[in-house]
Amino acid sequence: MGSKKHINAEKRKEANKQRYIARLRNCPSAPRKMRLVAGLVRGMPVDEALQVLKHSPQAASNYLYKLLLSAIANWQVKNEGQRMEDANLYIKQILVDGGRTLKRIQPAPQGRAHRIRKRSNHVTLEIDSREINLNNE
Repeated sequence: MGSKKHINAEKRKEANKQRYIARLRNCPSAPRKMRLVAGLVRGMPVDEALQVLKHSPQAASNYLYKLLLSAIANWQVKNEGQRMEDANLYIKQILVDGGRTLKRIQPAPQGRAHRIRKRSNHVTLEIDSREINLNNE
């Protein structure tokens, strides 16, 4: 590897040490339904988002709840001495992409067949700490 590539790789590694990401792949829920729930918690503080997801009736909210807990655990591993309450964590970014689609056949009248698409999705959730401005001047 050339020196320029090596330097850029080291910079990327250092930047990734400050990112706290959790990914959920092949979640058996339609991306459209997951995006509705993701839109509810985007930009929220972590403790509020956990409460919203816990009491939300959508099935997709259970998957996002567990994913957010995983992202918090990833943050705790990288910041052992700090408390979560003092860090002022919030959901920085949440992306929902389409995953694999399973194609199934539903029998229909007169010998026909209708195709059923069972969609899945990939979710990427990133949390970060918000700096509190104590000087309100």
